[in-house]
Amino acid sequence: MSIRRLPEHLVNRIAAGEVVERPASALKELVENSIDAGARRISISLSEGGLSSIDVVDDGCGMAPDEIALSLERHATSKLPDDAIEAVTTLGFRGEALPSIGSVADLTIESRVRGADGWHRRIDHGELVGEGPAALPPGTRIRVSNLFAKVPARRKFLRSARAEYAACVDVIKRLAMARPDIGFTLEHEGRRAILVAPDEQRVDRVAALTDRDLAENSVAVDYRREAVSLTGVAGLPTFNRGVADHQFLFVNGRPVKDRLLIGAVRGAYQDMLARDRHPVIALFVELPGDQVDVNVHPAKTEVRFRDPGLVRGLIVGGLRAALDEAGHRSVQRPSVAALGNWQAGGLPSPSAPSIPNGFAFGAAAERSGQGSVWDRVSDFAPAPMARAEPAHAAPPEQRSYPMGVARGQVAATYIVAEAEDGLVIVDQHAAHERLVLERMRRAMADGGVARQALLLPEVVEMDETGCDRLESRIGELAEMGLELERFGPKAMLVRATPALLGQGDVQGLVVDLADELGAYDEALSLKEKLDHVAATMACHGSVRAGRTLSVAEMNALLREMEVTPHSGQCNHGRPTWIKLGHGDIEKLFGRK
Repeated sequence: MSIRRLPEHLVNRIAAGEVVERPASALKELVENSIDAGARRISISLSEGGLSSIDVVDDGCGMAPDEIALSLERHATSKLPDDAIEAVTTLGFRGEALPSIGSVADLTIESRVRGADGWHRRIDHGELVGEGPAALPPGTRIRVSNLFAKVPARRKFLRSARAEYAACVDVIKRLAMARPDIGFTLEHEGRRAILVAPDEQRVDRVAALTDRDLAENSVAVDYRREAVSLTGVAGLPTFNRGVADHQFLFVNGRPVKDRLLIGAVRGAYQDMLARDRHPVIALFVELPGDQVDVNVHPAKTEVRFRDPGLVRGLIVGGLRAALDEAGHRSVQRPSVAALGNWQAGGLPSPSAPSIPNGFAFGAAAERSGQGSVWDRVSDFAPAPMARAEPAHAAPPEQRSYPMGVARGQVAATYIVAEAEDGLVIVDQHAAHERLVLERMRRAMADGGVARQALLLPEVVEMDETGCDRLESRIGELAEMGLELERFGPKAMLVRATPALLGQGDVQGLVVDLADELGAYDEALSLKEKLDHVAATMACHGSVRAGRTLSVAEMNALLREMEVTPHSGQCNHGRPTWIKLGHGDIEKLFGRK
């Protein structure tokens, strides 16, 4: 077969395949053009998730009629003033976005330079269909309609309108975080989804686009090494999510999804988070243009660093330094009343005498006439709270049970049990998490999980895409005992929860489930991902570390572990219990 030149329309379609993969790709290119045009406010309107139409309006510098025509030619750009492509500072500079979009959609450009008349030009799948004067304020308005309408092979591989809309929202969130000096508005089907004002503080902008509680549960990052700087917002380790889609990374103001940066974030948090939890962060790396190549990917979402070790060390060191300064800060702070009650538990009552100086113990106390320390305890302090129980019956023999019998609790987290052949230590949360999961599996196999109606339905607020994910799976979640209802564009109403979970954290459960669904392929049903969803539910319904258990509760947990499959590890692969044999204990004390 001989070599031939491809026709222009086919060349444009091939370029479109690299640049315009879906509506979110076209939207990204258009908004980046508005940012590079010096816009202060950018308004976006979508229909059917961008499948029917995308409208982008800005108040930037605008284009003259001849510039509009030139912008629709391949490799024509105003963003590269000379040949130094490695020193480019703008977001888009390849000059392929507009002609590529125009080759696979109905594209209309209207623009006006300040002090001049407006002009419009319309391209329908590569063909010029009209141009002329246009009435509009200074700036540019671009409308993209019927994307891939004449390219059915591409159109049929697009996802649902809801999924495409979620991708568009993610694009705008990232660009809005990168430029807090610009105001952004995003509307979908006439409903406003994003509204952020220009000139916001970075932490406020990030919190407005992710989670409004982030501002109070994060630390500022400001770190420099040589000519590279790192700034941004890092959530506390206890302020985490179930999936990693709340990590926003930027290089020289450009949103990227780079494996090196993601790995560095994971390394910084590795000993502070469970393997299945992920931090909420927005990090901004700034470095000289000659130290990073931003043109290694057609959509410019990946970058290549000249010194990747320096950048990774900067992120790990900067995050560690910021988190170290946070000290004891944690999202789970006790209330003032609860803290007061806890402090009062071990303090002398106002009417009780204080402990005398030089208080004597044991034989010395008896010789001094003070009596035994146990006789004196009630004189200066109330009975310890939640630390011991009266023995109404003799404790069971440890020889009767493989996991032994409970003898106490350490740090309100670990159950200490005595078995015939040693000492058993159980992580109460990890163990109960596995037990709840196995109960849910059995209930699903028997026809469904029983639900428990809430006395007052609980409203859970989250972003619109998270609500959309949950709404699309309401029927399947109901089979698992979770009864949800849409409550406005950015909230879900919880009417019932799985009875197996008891009074768990409803807010955390629903938010984590929305995150889990976002990580799944839409082609898979929830039943095919039962283990992941059920594990998320089980985690929220299990006994938490930090809860004081009675002896009866501890023993009941041990007995159920003995008869439950897979109870030796939690749902995330960590061990639920360990055993110190008698021989191991004797070695510790030098008896062997």
